[in-house]
Amino acid sequence: MKTVKIILLLILIVSASSSWAVPADHVKRLKQLKLLPGFRISIFADNLPNARGMALGDNGVVYIGNGYKGKVYAVQDKDNDGYAETRYTLAQGLNYPNGLAYRNGNLYVGAISRITRYDGISGRLANPPKPKTIYDKLPSDRYHGLKYLRFGPDGKLYTAVGAPCNICNPTKPIYTSLVRMNANGTNFEILARGIRNTVGIDFNPVNNSLYFTDNGRDNMGDNTPQEELNRWSGKTGEHFGYPYCHAGNVIDNFFGAGKSCGDYTSPVWRFRAHNAPLGLRFYRGNQFPAKYKNNAFVAMHGSWNRTIPDGYRVVMLSQTNGKFTSASDLVKGWLTPLGKIIGRPVDIIEYKDGTMLISDDWNGAIYRVRYVG
Repeated sequence: MKTVKIILLLILIVSASSSWAVPADHVKRLKQLKLLPGFRISIFADNLPNARGMALGDNGVVYIGNGYKGKVYAVQDKDNDGYAETRYTLAQGLNYPNGLAYRNGNLYVGAISRITRYDGISGRLANPPKPKTIYDKLPSDRYHGLKYLRFGPDGKLYTAVGAPCNICNPTKPIYTSLVRMNANGTNFEILARGIRNTVGIDFNPVNNSLYFTDNGRDNMGDNTPQEELNRWSGKTGEHFGYPYCHAGNVIDNFFGAGKSCGDYTSPVWRFRAHNAPLGLRFYRGNQFPAKYKNNAFVAMHGSWNRTIPDGYRVVMLSQTNGKFTSASDLVKGWLTPLGKIIGRPVDIIEYKDGTMLISDDWNGAIYRVRYVG
C-alpha cells in the first residue's frame, strides 16, 4: 500500500510539473471578471502581443492577427486541456493584419491596403507558404483602415472600408463602404455606403442576412451618438447615414444641414456611445444552453475619449424570430469599479467544441468561455 501511494504521488508531481501554470497576473485579472450564471472563463492562449482578429481552421487551429506588430500567429491546443500550448509565427512585417478568414484549407489575411491568401496553411504551419495577393487596391489610410474579413453563405469574401477621419465627407466612393469579392479577388463590388468604421461582420443564421458593427463619431459629447449594429438588406446602394446622420436619430452638427435621418437605414440595435463595438459573432454551437443559440455576441473594446470610461465587456443580444429583444453582459470587469482598464476585448469566434474564444489586444491574450452549469 505504501508503494502504491508513493507511485501515485510521483504521478501527481510529474503531471503538475508538465502542465501549464496560469501566471499570477492572469489569475488576478480572471478573478475580477464577472460572467452570466453558469459560465466560466479561462486563458486559452497568451503572449500574443496586440491580439486582434481571429479565425478557426482545421483541427482546432486558431489564427490570430496582431495589428501594429504586423504578425500573424497560429495556436493549437493539441492535448485538449483548454490551453493552446503550441504556437507558430506565420507572417511578419505586414501592415496591420487585423482581419482573418479561413476557407477550404486557405488562410486569408486582411491588412490595411491588401488582402492575401496562404494556400494549404493547415499542413504547413511550421513552414508557411508564400502569400498570394488576391486584392491590393484598398486605400492605404491607417485612420479606420483596419480590415475585418468574413466569408458569406454565397462563398464571397466581405469586408469594409472606413472613413479616413473622425468626421468628414470623402469624395472617393470606396470610403465608408461595405464591399465583397470572389474568393480569388475578382468581381469586386461596393454594396453599401455611409459606414464610418466597421470591424465586425457576421451572418445571422436565422435569416442569412449580413450584420455589422459600426463605431460612431467622436466629439459630440459623452452620450452622443450611440454605437450601431446594422443589417444590410441585400440591396446594392443602401446608405447607413454617415456623415450626415448617426445611429439613425442624430443629425451631424457639421455635415447634417438639410439632411433627414429618415432618408437612411437605421441600426437594428444601438449601444451606448463610445463603447467601440468590434467583433460580432452569432452563436451556432451546442456547448451553451439552447436558449443562447443564434444570439449575437459583441466585443465592446471600450471608450477612449469619454469622461467616464465605458465598454470593456462582451455583450449578448438575445434574438427572437430575427429581432433583438434585450442585451446583457456575457463577460464584464475589464474596466474595474475604480476605472482601471485591465483588458480590451476585440474579436469573438466559436471554438471547435462550441465554447467561445475572445481576443484581448490589451493583454495579448485569448480567453475561452464555456458553460459548466
